[in-house]
Parts: sequence; structure tokens; C-alpha cells
Amino acid sequence: MGLFSKLFVGGSSDSDAYRELRDAGMAHLGALTVGHQGGWHFGDEDQWDFNQDNGDLVFTFANGTIATCPAQVLGTFNTDDDTWLWAWANPSIGESLTSDARQLKEYGEQHGFSRLADDKWSGTEDDAWGVTAIASKLCGSQGAYRGTAGSTLVFFTFGEVKLHRDGT
Repeated sequence: MGLFSKLFVGGSSDSDAYRELRDAGMAHLGALTVGHQGGWHFGDEDQWDFNQDNGDLVFTFANGTIATCPAQVLGTFNTDDDTWLWAWANPSIGESLTSDARQLKEYGEQHGFSRLADDKWSGTEDDAWGVTAIASKLCGSQGAYRGTAGSTLVFFTFGEVKLHRDGT
């Protein structure tokens, strides 16, 4: 059975179908990330910021370059208790910033993937990257980012990146 036929069979988060979906997402996200690293030095930023009012993820570089892209919050991973909380289940995140997360919830419900449908679950940071990679692939994002806020890791998908110099 091929990847796409397995995806529609469903199963738990530990099923072969889920693992294949996650692996396809990781390969997809890996290719996107390599392109961003080569194109605008993604990962070398000095600072990141997220504006919840307009949904912009902003990366600032030492040379004055600023990369701005529309973003969606997928969820948060709490490193204190190793739990993931989907953005759609977090009342502090505006609904307009959770459409990718809600799309994955619907997909998880349709295909029996509890990790995509349950509001909170225990796991690892690798598991958080797995659902982020799935989101990137299924939602057609241009990439994904993990920001740190204390003991909380915030996972985003993002759209088209626009570059400019500070002051221009």
C-alpha cells in the first residue's frame, strides 16, 4: 500500500500511516528549511518576535536585515512537563492565528490520529516537530519555526518571507 492510500486508512498516532505522514512532513519541512537557510540565513537570526495583533513572525539579523512573514501558531510544548497544547485549545491565542492547527485537528479526527486531534498530550520535542512538519506539508506553509519563551517552546508555520533592511 502506498503512502497516500495508507494516509486515508487512519489509525492511532503510533500507526504506520501516522509515521509515514510524519516522515513525509519531516522530509518536506527539511527541504524548505535548507532553502531558507541558503536564501536568507534562516536560523542565524539574533532575535525573533511574534506580533499577535497582525500575525507576523519577525526575524532580526545582526547585519540589519529583517525577515517578516505571516505565521500561524500551531501549539506549545512545555519542557517542564513534556506536554503539547494545540493552539486551538489555548484561550490566549486568537482564533485567526490557529487556522493551521484547526485544519490538523480536523484531519486528525477524520483519520483517527489522536496526536492531531487531542487538545493536550504528553510527548517529546521531536513529537512536537513531527506535528509541526505534518502541518507544514498539509497546510502548504513555506516553513516552520520554534521559538523559546522560558520553558515553553512555541511552534509556528509561516508563509512568504519578505526581507528588508532596518530603516528601509
